[in-house]
Amino acid sequence: MSSRLSPRAKVLLYGTLCVLAIPFVFPTWWMVTSSVKPVSEIFAFPPSLIPTSVSFAGYREAFATQPFARQYLNSAYIALVVTFGTLAVSSLAGYAFARIRFRGQNALFLVVLLGLLIPSEVTIVPLFRMFNAAGMVDTHWPLILVPILGAPSVLATFIMRQFFIALPVELEEAARLDGLGRFATFWRIALPLSRPALGAVSIFTFLHSWNLYLEPIVFLSTPEKFTLPQALTQFVDAYGGPMWNIQLSAASLTAIPVLVVFVIAQRQFIEGLAHTGLKG
Repeated sequence: MSSRLSPRAKVLLYGTLCVLAIPFVFPTWWMVTSSVKPVSEIFAFPPSLIPTSVSFAGYREAFATQPFARQYLNSAYIALVVTFGTLAVSSLAGYAFARIRFRGQNALFLVVLLGLLIPSEVTIVPLFRMFNAAGMVDTHWPLILVPILGAPSVLATFIMRQFFIALPVELEEAARLDGLGRFATFWRIALPLSRPALGAVSIFTFLHSWNLYLEPIVFLSTPEKFTLPQALTQFVDAYGGPMWNIQLSAASLTAIPVLVVFVIAQRQFIEGLAHTGLKG
C-alpha cells in the first residue's frame, strides 16, 4: 500500500507515525538516559533528553546492593520454562478442541474460557494454601505451575484452537492416508504449520511471566529467589525512599529481554493474531 503513495503522502504518513510514537518512546528513552544521570539531574525541569554527564555507577550498584544477577537469572529461566510449558499444553489442547469431535466439546471449551474471567486476586489465597500444604512456598514451583495451568494457558489454547481450525483439513487427511496416526499428524503436519500462532503465544506468555508481580510477592520471601519485578521494589535507602538512579538502571536492564523477544518474534505475533479470528 505504501508503495502506491506519492512521496509527499509518504512523508506525511511517516511524520504522523513518528509524532504518535512519541508518547510510547519517550518514557523508555527517559528511563534509559536517566539511568546514567546523576540523581540531581534526573528530576530537573525541563527534563533533559540527553544527559550532560554520564555515569554507570547505578548499574554497578544494582548488582552490589542485592543479588540482582541471581534474580535476573531466576526471571529468565522461569519465563523460558513457562513459555515452553505453555506452548506444549496449549498446542495439544488447542489441536484437540479443533480436530477431535466428542460430546460436550463446545461446553467444555466454554468452561475452559471462563478461566479468563476469574481475576488472579480471587484465586491467590486458595493457591497459597494449596502450595503451602505441598511445601512449595518460597520456591519457584508456583511461579511455573500457575501460569502453565492458569489463565495465560487458557488464552494460548484459544489462539492455538483458532489457528488449527483455520488450517485446511485436507493436509491432515493426506497424512492419514500415508499411515500417520493422530499424534504423528499433529507433530509432523499441524505443529510445523502453526509457527505464527506459536510465535504469538510465545511473546505474550514470556511477557506475562517476565512481568509477574503478585505471585512472587505472595510465594517468595528469600531475596536470592526473587524475580525482577519483586527485586525492583527493594532498591530503597535506609529511610525507605527509592534510590532512583539504581532503580532506573535495574529497570533498563529488565526491559532488554522484552525488547529482544518482541523484535525476534513480532512477525509471527502479528500473523498469529491475524489467524485467530478466521473461523469459529
